[in-house]
Amino acid sequence: MPKNSPTSLDPRSPLVLDTRELPRRPGALRTVKRVVPAPADLGVELISVPEGADLDLDLRMESVSEGVLVSGTVSGQVRGECGRCLREINDSVSVTIQELYAYENSTTDVTTEDDEVGRMQGDLIDLEPAVRDAVVLALPTNPLCRQDCPGLCPECGVHLDDLPADHSHQQIDPRWAGLSQLTRTEE
Repeated sequence: MPKNSPTSLDPRSPLVLDTRELPRRPGALRTVKRVVPAPADLGVELISVPEGADLDLDLRMESVSEGVLVSGTVSGQVRGECGRCLREINDSVSVTIQELYAYENSTTDVTTEDDEVGRMQGDLIDLEPAVRDAVVLALPTNPLCRQDCPGLCPECGVHLDDLPADHSHQQIDPRWAGLSQLTRTEE
């Protein structure tokens, strides 16, 4: 979050962490385990975490000299459709996050760019950008219902799994139909 961001965080927001109970001395720890609703648009075009679905946060907040290091896992259910056959996909995602949130007016204000390190607003940390980055980057841009999914027939649009092995849309020009008999072998 930029240093001089005009928006303030809502401490009641599920993806906002309050660090008031975490001492500001390096090495102090606090664990956070909670289930929060997923924010909107947490995914890519074909697969995403549905808005409001449960996200399990299993995090550790650790005081370091410049701020608070948040690390842990975020997991939840994803829904989408196969990029080859358009069948529905229901799966899960579990990602690791690790993000440093600098204290206001710390030396990181001078030594880092605005987007290099997360910034705390008072005692509050906004986890949404880190969660969004980790989850979206972990999702496939072309998800498959299974690795060997053959997809759809390009001519009729039926699932290739549902068609016989000899399925064909070959059309023979009637002017050349007689020649096709030459390639057939007699049994």
